[in-house]
Amino acid sequence: MTRQRIIGLVALAALIVAGLLTHGFGLLGKSEAELKLYGNVDIRQVELGFRVGGRIESMAFDEGVRVPAGATLARLDARPLTDVLATNQAQIALADADLAKSRNGNRAQDIARATQAVAEQRALYDKARTDFERRSALVESGAVSQALVTASRADFEASRARLRSAEDALSLQRAGARSEDVAAAVARRQSALAQANRARTDINDTALLAPESGVVLTRAREPGAIVQPGETVYTLTIDRPMRVRAYVAQTALSRISPGMAVLVTADGNPKTYHGTIGFISPTAEFTPKSVQTESLRADLVYRLRINVSDPDDALRQGQPVTIKVPAARTAAR
Repeated sequence: MTRQRIIGLVALAALIVAGLLTHGFGLLGKSEAELKLYGNVDIRQVELGFRVGGRIESMAFDEGVRVPAGATLARLDARPLTDVLATNQAQIALADADLAKSRNGNRAQDIARATQAVAEQRALYDKARTDFERRSALVESGAVSQALVTASRADFEASRARLRSAEDALSLQRAGARSEDVAAAVARRQSALAQANRARTDINDTALLAPESGVVLTRAREPGAIVQPGETVYTLTIDRPMRVRAYVAQTALSRISPGMAVLVTADGNPKTYHGTIGFISPTAEFTPKSVQTESLRADLVYRLRINVSDPDDALRQGQPVTIKVPAARTAAR
């Protein structure tokens, strides 16, 4: 091989290397097929407490323990509430008896007694009327005095009033309770039932259940403590499904869309996790200071949520992560 040929090959190789290093001497842009984003594993916590107050009877889990959804975390002493329920049940029984009495009407014996009272008052009325009429006929002849006739009239009118009163009492006995009284008895029974249902709800709320599976972060109280309604007893972290909160610059927003596959890595963790873009915020915001990227932080960004499909205990809430989107679309020039 001649010297000139060797020099030519060396020059050609140098030109190729220079072109690669300078991306075609500036004529070719850097490949943007892969998009890199930054974010943090979402912190999802729930403060758990009883809806009713009372004394804690038991607590089943310590900090750091993973619990399944629906697990009973703690219980209150339910005795005060069961006593309330017993009182309410007695009130229901009393209301039932009162309602039955109103609907069934009066007893036959009561009606018979009222009928007998009417008969007695009618007999007295008939005697008083006869005495009054007889004495009125004799007053002109002087056989009886006017004072006696006046007294007979008073007895007659009084017996007539007593007869009407007895007849009204008999009518009430036969008619039974008024519709208003029945409605009031029904309302009292419904009120007693509502109180009992509330007591049962309170008893059910003496058990503190895990709303979702997760890990106990904080055990804030201990058995024997008196707690108020809503006071925190446990703090539960919810890490399944695991979500990553990331941000994309507005200039790269058009390169991604929901459903795209991503790769998630964390510092010091050799594993690469897989996930998909599940949500992209429709509104822009300024980059949070907690997000560390390679560009300036003053630009507007859009928040997005990434669902990690294969998480493990090495990926913790709040941990900063790097997200790569291999199938990101090429940015428009």
